[in-house]
Amino acid sequence: MRHQNEWLLLEAEDEIDEIEHRPPTEEYLFYHAVASGDVEIVRTNCEQGRFVESDGVGVLSRDPVTNLKYHFVITTAMITRFCKQNGMELEQAFRLSDFYIRKLDDIFTIKEIWDLHDEMVIDYTKKMRKYLRSDTNSRHINVCKEYIYAHIKERITIEDMADELGVSASYLSRLFKKETGVSASVYIRGQKIEMAKNLLQYSEYSMIDIANRLSFSSQSHFIQQFREVTGMTPKKYRDTYYMRQWDVEREGRSD
Repeated sequence: MRHQNEWLLLEAEDEIDEIEHRPPTEEYLFYHAVASGDVEIVRTNCEQGRFVESDGVGVLSRDPVTNLKYHFVITTAMITRFCKQNGMELEQAFRLSDFYIRKLDDIFTIKEIWDLHDEMVIDYTKKMRKYLRSDTNSRHINVCKEYIYAHIKERITIEDMADELGVSASYLSRLFKKETGVSASVYIRGQKIEMAKNLLQYSEYSMIDIANRLSFSSQSHFIQQFREVTGMTPKKYRDTYYMRQWDVEREGRSD
């Protein structure tokens, strides 16, 4: 009760410094980049030093080092849950979390925490990339999947991938269907729709922005393709899932 009264008094103070927290869109997309194994995006975020920027970030401690440690723990917990939700084995996800959070006990500077953060997010991202791309496909099909992943925002054709591999488009088309069970075009569409679902759920991009970003021929074509794959329109998907909390349970555990 005493703490509640302190908060009510503090909130009522006219002279209190107001902090405008930045919207969660960027953070959620970053967590998804980690959970989808997107090393390039995660590495770029690290190089930009977004973790140590203070604008729009809550102050959790008056001590800058302690404050950053608290934010490190929050980031690690969020990434742990997003990676678990995307397929990482539960115990591995939490053991990684425990490992990196324990390392905080032995570091005492902002630079050390920053370095540990970058090491942690890259570690999770590489593990997710390996997990999501581990299969028994031939080298040609694995190269195709890497190509699709790297060029997901572009218009991709079987001819593009065949040129990359130095084989005929007809041969690659038959091989892709044989090894994956679906045609290359269906697989590409599925990957684009997965990206669109993330953008609808965790960003504020408009339908036309998402359609253009993923190189659909038009907004109407995007809506049609999205409905065919998911059974609902992009608008319905956003209305249903926008910023919805993750669902990860672990009995007897609290982080």
